[in-house]
Amino acid sequence: MTSRRYNAAHWGVYEVQQGGKDGITLAPFAADPSPNRIGLDQRSPDVMRLRIVGPAIRRTWLDRKTRGRRGDSGPDAFVTVPWDEAVEIVADEYRRITSTHGNEAVFGGSYGWASAGRFHHAQSQLHRFLNLSGGYVRSVDSYSLGAGRVIMPYVAAPLDTILNEATSWDVIAAHTRLFVTFGGVSPKSAQVSSGGASTHRVPQGLHRAAAAGVRFINISPVADNIDTGAGVTWIPIRPNTDTALMLALIHEMDRTATLDRAFLESHCTGAEQFLAYIRGTTGTPPCDASWAERITGVPSATIRALAVDMAATRTMLNCAWSLQRASHGEQPFWTIMALAACLGQIGLPGGGFALGYGAMNSVGSPHMRLKGPTLDQGKNPVVRFIPVARIADMLLAPGSAFTYEGKTHHYPDIRLVWWAGGNPFHHHQDTNRLRQALRRPDTIIVQDPYWTPMARAADIVLPTTTTLERNDLGYATLEGMVIAMQRAADPHAHALDDHAILARIAQKLGFLSAFTEGRTEMEWLRALYDGFRTGAAKCNVTTPDFDTFWDQGLLDLGAHARPKVLFEAFRANPLANPLPTRSGRLELYCEALAELDLPDCLGHPAWLAPTEWLGSPLTTQYPLHLISDQPATRLHSQLDHASLSRRAKIHGREPVYISPCDAVARNINAGDIVELFNGRGACLAAAIPDPAIMPGVVRLSTGAWSDADGLRDNHGNPNVLTCDQAASGLSQGCAAHTCLVEVRLFTDPIPPVMAFRMPTLESAS
Repeated sequence: MTSRRYNAAHWGVYEVQQGGKDGITLAPFAADPSPNRIGLDQRSPDVMRLRIVGPAIRRTWLDRKTRGRRGDSGPDAFVTVPWDEAVEIVADEYRRITSTHGNEAVFGGSYGWASAGRFHHAQSQLHRFLNLSGGYVRSVDSYSLGAGRVIMPYVAAPLDTILNEATSWDVIAAHTRLFVTFGGVSPKSAQVSSGGASTHRVPQGLHRAAAAGVRFINISPVADNIDTGAGVTWIPIRPNTDTALMLALIHEMDRTATLDRAFLESHCTGAEQFLAYIRGTTGTPPCDASWAERITGVPSATIRALAVDMAATRTMLNCAWSLQRASHGEQPFWTIMALAACLGQIGLPGGGFALGYGAMNSVGSPHMRLKGPTLDQGKNPVVRFIPVARIADMLLAPGSAFTYEGKTHHYPDIRLVWWAGGNPFHHHQDTNRLRQALRRPDTIIVQDPYWTPMARAADIVLPTTTTLERNDLGYATLEGMVIAMQRAADPHAHALDDHAILARIAQKLGFLSAFTEGRTEMEWLRALYDGFRTGAAKCNVTTPDFDTFWDQGLLDLGAHARPKVLFEAFRANPLANPLPTRSGRLELYCEALAELDLPDCLGHPAWLAPTEWLGSPLTTQYPLHLISDQPATRLHSQLDHASLSRRAKIHGREPVYISPCDAVARNINAGDIVELFNGRGACLAAAIPDPAIMPGVVRLSTGAWSDADGLRDNHGNPNVLTCDQAASGLSQGCAAHTCLVEVRLFTDPIPPVMAFRMPTLESAS
């Protein structure tokens, strides 16, 4: 075994060293120019204290008296049982539900970032198990990119193509002169990659670009979501109104004849229909600068000057993912592509657009896209699905209809929810409604290392290992490394790997051989790595054999990195390199979407007023727009119980950032406990007046573990406030950033925070 061991996590690569109470400590990866502190806490006492030590079953469920009537966050006691008994109970319940109601009554949720390892990836393991046992109702898309992932294939290319081929940071430094970002380039979100960051390149990319003379403009309700090491021009804008500003910029370029008409004719379709809407000749007002000022709050003179600047130089446009997590979230992604097309710089080095610089570490990577080690999940015999953000709708209204990409579907009647990894009390909106929905199924099974809010809401809880307690392969697309994740610690208490848990249940159900294929853990890793090697060889990438790789501990693919320019080949020859749209071109008017005849997603980019925004009548009750962005000291809700995250809290609660003028108007001072509220719920947080927040806006980051007290969350989880509505009938994506609230000083006795409590555990006897 190699003397140097590594741990791959979403926050980065960590070096495993000798020391600490359990014989290991974690150190930053020496090759990382901006190492991430979050993952160093994985074995800290705060984290280990909340480990699930053995299988546990809710007492009321075990008594079979109140099935489907579980408490909302675990007030019932759990009974600890040995593994053999737990496996028997799970297998019996799975047989009962599938034999009585069919596999369409099983929802394999397992949504979330789960494990960075490619074999011990909780979702892949569970979905393989469920597919081999008759199938399950699945979810599609993601909370992060629900609207964007659906719209972009219609009008440009699949979103993965746009993300994977985004113009690399080295090209931006060399060729971009003006970088205009809608929603910043978040240093918080850029800390991570799904599957594991390697070397954190975004801070360095921004700083090098600024040092090379790139000018940055940040159009955002907050000023501190970008750090270039130099000056950044901040243009405050009302949340959810970016589309109106983009349309006005196009109108101004059309008015001043600075549109690139040659590019529109050669590389786009539908430009004239779209420009007719912009000009106001289709029955709607012209999308001019004065019109946009009334919607966005951005002065018309600023809009006109920005249009001149963008047309005069090599300009890169960036749109944060947060903009499409909103009512009509498809529009900003589509419109920024249209704006870049009107500038005519798509496919030029340093010009064009990107969807998510800063959203993850991987966007802007120069690394080649290689298919990593992948566990075969098999084929799902069940065809029914839901858009991922519609889980509460599905559970509360089985049989009701929903639309997705123009087709009508119906929600299934779910009796069993099986979750392995993930925490819906973090990523789902309107958690009070979610709690009601989770009371409906007969049974909820959760596999997790920790007593998360989702584990406490389950009926059957099965403890799993963490990445340090098993062997695995770490790999993330575009991160340029494969990591030999060698087991560094024994499994905690009675925890088992997800694969081992599901293998035991598969044996009871009669398909053990199909699930395991007779392989041990190391045999699986070898097979997955060999599959990766075969794919890499087809791309002319030479890799060592498994034994050499495992001994070295790390495979660096950096020699195959290259500068990237999004849509470079398409620009050079659109006939030889067409886009995968109906026309083969960028679609400013999309016939395929127009044919769907949806009222909330037209055939062209458009300003469609959100259901809640600072221009709506609802502001008389709730005058502040809530931004629930990503946290700095954890990934989503992962490791919220670690010391780094807990030290960032104030009086045990999440900080809420508020404009100083809004704080003064409410008699709120720094450190005060305040209550955020609207018609859906309320939560407590600690106030921080901050001039980086524009008036009329508050920011409360996501990820505080749910701590429900009636309709109020005492810990600072913003999803008790956010609306559980679809971005549109096209995508059904989440609309978390469409949310109005009010904030007031909390003068009642301050309740304790109970988010990190252990449930009551009883022995089976």
